[in-house]
Amino acid sequence: MKKVFLLPILSLLFFAKLFSQETVQSQNSDTIYKYVNLNEVVFSANKVEEKASDVPYKIEILKSRQIEFSNPQTSADMLINSGKVFVQKSQAGGGSPVLRGFEASRVLLVVDGVRMNNAIYRAGHLQSIITVDNNMIDRTEVLFGPSSVIYGSDALGGVIHFYTKKPKLQTGDKINFGVNAMTRYSSCNNEATAHVDFNIGLKKIAFLTSITFSDFGDMRSGNFSNPYDTAFGKRYYYAERINDKDSMLVNKDPNIQKQSGYNQIDLMEKILFKQSDKIDHLVNIQYSNSSNIPRYDRLTEFSSGILKYAEWYYGPQTRMFASYKLNVRSDGKLFDDMNVIMAYQNIDESRINRRFGSSKKTYQIENVSVYSLNADLKKVVKEEHELRYGIEATYNNVLSKAHSTNIKTGVESPSSTRYPDAGSTMNSFAAYVSHSWDISKKLKLYDGVRFSMYGLKANFADTTFFPFPYKTAEQNNNAITGNLGLVAMPGKGWRFSVLGSTGFKSPNVDDLTKVFESSAGILIVPNPDLKPEYTINGELTIEKVCDEDKTKTELTGFYTFLNNSAVVKNFKLNGNDSILFDGTISKVVAMQNANNAFIYGFSGGFYSDFNDHFSFRSNITFTYGRYNDTENDKVIPLDHIPPIHGITGLRYKTKKFESEFYAIYNGWKRKKDYSSSGEDNEQYATSVGMPSWITLNVKVAYKIPKNTSVNIGLENILDQHYRYFASGFSAPGRNLVVSLRCIF
Repeated sequence: MKKVFLLPILSLLFFAKLFSQETVQSQNSDTIYKYVNLNEVVFSANKVEEKASDVPYKIEILKSRQIEFSNPQTSADMLINSGKVFVQKSQAGGGSPVLRGFEASRVLLVVDGVRMNNAIYRAGHLQSIITVDNNMIDRTEVLFGPSSVIYGSDALGGVIHFYTKKPKLQTGDKINFGVNAMTRYSSCNNEATAHVDFNIGLKKIAFLTSITFSDFGDMRSGNFSNPYDTAFGKRYYYAERINDKDSMLVNKDPNIQKQSGYNQIDLMEKILFKQSDKIDHLVNIQYSNSSNIPRYDRLTEFSSGILKYAEWYYGPQTRMFASYKLNVRSDGKLFDDMNVIMAYQNIDESRINRRFGSSKKTYQIENVSVYSLNADLKKVVKEEHELRYGIEATYNNVLSKAHSTNIKTGVESPSSTRYPDAGSTMNSFAAYVSHSWDISKKLKLYDGVRFSMYGLKANFADTTFFPFPYKTAEQNNNAITGNLGLVAMPGKGWRFSVLGSTGFKSPNVDDLTKVFESSAGILIVPNPDLKPEYTINGELTIEKVCDEDKTKTELTGFYTFLNNSAVVKNFKLNGNDSILFDGTISKVVAMQNANNAFIYGFSGGFYSDFNDHFSFRSNITFTYGRYNDTENDKVIPLDHIPPIHGITGLRYKTKKFESEFYAIYNGWKRKKDYSSSGEDNEQYATSVGMPSWITLNVKVAYKIPKNTSVNIGLENILDQHYRYFASGFSAPGRNLVVSLRCIF
């Protein structure tokens, strides 16, 4: 059946070949990628093009060629393959990036200049990143550390900015017609992916169209378990409904994570209109839709010796995105370059579950509409001074519904909603200004300030299920954030940067009003008194380039202080510390402000291009976080703090051939370092925490004729069984990946 996916690709390739004489290649296939590139440019630091060496921020850049070579199944896997971003997974269709000990709603996701984070981005674990098609990413920039001056709320741990590919106009006398196509198979879950995008470029207008379909089967984990718990992660039983009765079936192969597969389609259309040499218009439409995505970790839970759930899955996750971008270049007094982006997003999420042996199936359905406006301007003043300034406005509307259905009779009945049933709104307005000063060729100063205002209102109509002592939760918050950085390049390959910055996160609808069973017997309830979080961050980066710019060593250390840190703690609802929820007596907890907290850590790397063919890379990241529990006079581990992790690899490359042998590794996360909030999913770890692990991997790419390449990878060669910290889903076992790419 999956072979059918290849037919449309092959047909398009044949069609494209007929027009190959008029084709302009979408990339320079002869470009050899290097680890040490001193002329690298970044866009996301200040929303303008700058040399990476000029900015005081720690930034990781992933280009399309790197992404294609690593051959990731999803955008979450793309970040994992970088070795610099830790990613948590609760199911196959998941991926929650962690930056400097912050995760989910405290890491800002941005696509083509528009923030993805919305009013129901939760503090726990997210899977929204997989709705960004990695096959259409031109580059991804990861900003580490608070970035609130440019991006506002949520950017406490940093920003992950996805830039998708752009339409290309006609440059000569012939139409710029090009086609990119790809098919991929992965053995670990019988993945079958087919992708095609094509560009039609005229002199004034260009169209870029993309289609990607992926089918992922049940994931097979590694066979060789850690010695501390040989049954860890094995799927011995699974639930199926047979003859209108739930049955526990024996899994013939415990390494197969039954009921983890799903499929997804991603579409994109971009239209570029060049009005003049100084004015461009860009329409950007993206659509992502999945099948039901099983919540694998919940499906493996047991209660009284039997599976707890017969069904637990996310309904089709849909992200609709539409934006209009105006770019104006000018020689006027107000700006040299201006970008205005108006965007609309519509997101559908749903959670469906049914306990084993029960006929009651519960549906929780959320819809979020997001409207946003961004205006960003740049002005160069007297050559050595550059000014960036702009405004941002957003409006979120959240609708939450719920019902239960008797699967035998079909009778529906009311059920508790995840968010306030009468609707919630959240809005923001902000203005910022940032400035850079070239004091000399060896010294550069950065500074900036932002003023933000946030408003939230949530209405509870039906309090039958939970007798809240209020009908409305409302907040209005504002904040001033700033940064100050200095970059010094004294010579002989040395570079020093120091940065001080503040961050801000205003509570959203999820933080303030959610009702959610975070783990068995623990229920999160609303807390309208939750206050905004603030961070003060300091960091220092030292770099040394030597061997005629072929080798680079870098080290970054940071310390972040959190005021009013939002953590999950014991709570009382109407004076009760526990209530009956879904047939279980559950302890009541809520998101609350701790007095203060701190996170510190470092990242270090060594990169070398020994010659035109051999390159080496190695980097490692360490993070440590705690908060002060003044009520009990204790220092308690913060949640979402990953263990030490990194990557080491050796690459060989020519114009037609490229290969890399590399190792990805994670340190041990001990039980004593787990948070007590439940967010670290201690129940899905072993009795000694999450043991350390290492995987050995090899990937090769070969260009057959000029426009065709084959990528082959063998991941987790030793077939190790392992999990990323806080994950309820085991990583892939030995995995053969084969893809064919064609460019016309």
